[in-house]
Amino acid sequence: MNNQNSGANASLENFDWEAYEKGIVVTAEEHANLEQLYSNTLSSVSEGEVFEGTIVSINKREVLVNIGYKSEGVINASEFRYNPDLKIGDKVEVYVETQEDRNGQLTLSHKRARALKSWDRVNQALEENEIIKGYIKCRTKGGMIVDVFGIEAFLPGSQIDVKQIRDYDVYVGKTMEFKVVKINHEFKNVVVSHKALIEAELEAQKKDIISKLEVGQVLEGTVKNITSYGVFIDLGGVDGLIHITDLSWGRIQHPEEIVALDQKLNVVILDFDNEKKRIALGLKQLTPHPWDALNADQKVGDHVKGKVVVIADYGAFVEIAPGVEGLIHVSEMSWSQHLRSANEFLKIGDEVEAVILTLDREERKMSLGMKQLRPDPWENIGEKYAIGTKHTAKVRNFTNFGIFVEIEEGIDGLIHISDLSWTKKIKHPGEFTAIGADIEVVVLEIDVDNRRLRLGHKQLEDNPWDAFEETFTVDSIHEGTITELSEKGAVIALPYGVEGFATPKHLIKEDGTAAKADEKLSFKVLEFNKDSKKIIVSHSRTFEDEKRSEEKAKKEAAAKTTKKATKKLADTLEKTTLGDIAELAALKDEMSKKAKKSDKKAEE
Repeated sequence: MNNQNSGANASLENFDWEAYEKGIVVTAEEHANLEQLYSNTLSSVSEGEVFEGTIVSINKREVLVNIGYKSEGVINASEFRYNPDLKIGDKVEVYVETQEDRNGQLTLSHKRARALKSWDRVNQALEENEIIKGYIKCRTKGGMIVDVFGIEAFLPGSQIDVKQIRDYDVYVGKTMEFKVVKINHEFKNVVVSHKALIEAELEAQKKDIISKLEVGQVLEGTVKNITSYGVFIDLGGVDGLIHITDLSWGRIQHPEEIVALDQKLNVVILDFDNEKKRIALGLKQLTPHPWDALNADQKVGDHVKGKVVVIADYGAFVEIAPGVEGLIHVSEMSWSQHLRSANEFLKIGDEVEAVILTLDREERKMSLGMKQLRPDPWENIGEKYAIGTKHTAKVRNFTNFGIFVEIEEGIDGLIHISDLSWTKKIKHPGEFTAIGADIEVVVLEIDVDNRRLRLGHKQLEDNPWDAFEETFTVDSIHEGTITELSEKGAVIALPYGVEGFATPKHLIKEDGTAAKADEKLSFKVLEFNKDSKKIIVSHSRTFEDEKRSEEKAKKEAAAKTTKKATKKLADTLEKTTLGDIAELAALKDEMSKKAKKSDKKAEE
């Protein structure tokens, strides 16, 4: 009985009351068979293995993947950032991290599964020129970091797009298509390019666009890049260049004055090269030339106003209307005749008024003048600068023969080197004055044809040579200093600022030596010429003439003594005896001869 009860109790414990309530009665044997069948339908999962699974659920935080296990695996949604198009039903590779975490959940990793096969996939993509997807994670120096198959690949800035990229940050967080262009296996580096995907397509577009181009055709384009020499325009797959000179009829310093990046504008085709695929574009050609719109009544002699746009040594270009320029030559900026540069009068940006001197509408040329706005100073030159009047001038330039000076703007004159000083011999004007210095002048002559005055400086004083004629008489002796010494002679500085000249033989001193430079000696005037302003002097003659005078005096005294002795002797003879006459006669003859010789020497 007890055995029966115990068996009954066991049967009750194993009885499937739930199935009984539903009207399903399953025996223990059948239950075991069903459990075995269920177990056979599940995958055998081991940690660390890679399986292909199916996406069954997606939310912001997690992605559920069915790999055929008794429960779905969980993957962090961030691992699928590279694939924003992920959807339920997609097949993905997963890596089994744990069969059951503490919550009894199967945990998987898509990132680790990709990483295990990433290098095989990257090499395959490079070999097969395959287009792959990657997620741009962040910026780095020179480009971007891209997640490709779980590998961090480098995307150079130049390989993001065919056009210049100004803001790299807009690409961060985006998923884009790429081509693997380089792999460095040694350093595990991968380089990808997005630009390579579109270049082939663009090349085909370029050929198509260029084949349809015609000179004079007007197209719409977008400003792609701005340089100092011009603007690159995107014509929808092909680029063209507007040179800076074809942007505006007027002069501009930089293309940014006319256009801005990403600006859309119409351009005209000026020229193109099928071989090099170069397209020359124009913008200014879409508007009429400013010369065509120039006032028809404008003529020579009219006054115009404009802005200086270009400065050169020879002149300045003035824009009197956009694209209409006139040249003011430097000679038309001032009545002054001496050479100057245009930038001494004007600078870029100056607003000026001028007079039209020439106007050629066919050649589109115009010359202007500024000095014509002021009276010509030579119109009444004889009244303001009459001959003999004194003025103050500015030294402008030197020549070997004189000094060019300017009395006022437009009134130039020449002081010849001979008109600088009455007394001083000047070899070069630089010895007398300096460029930029003021100098007093007298008008000597007016040359209206050449617009120049002959001026003098020494004429401010009376000619001192009239007085010198009485001072430096021939044989007069004066102290002087040797200032210059040469083979031909020496220049002697005499009193009153006068200079004399002595030849070498007249520079011998009393001791027989030659005089030296800077020596102060006495000089005798040998020759004085007022017309040529020349004084010839001698130092040697000062002591030579003195010696001659002394010798002459001695001879004259000796001659007088001889005469007296002869007379006395004659008187004595008259008193002698006849016996002494013959002897005395002989003595008388001898003394007479000596007296005659002395007289002759004295005369010499």
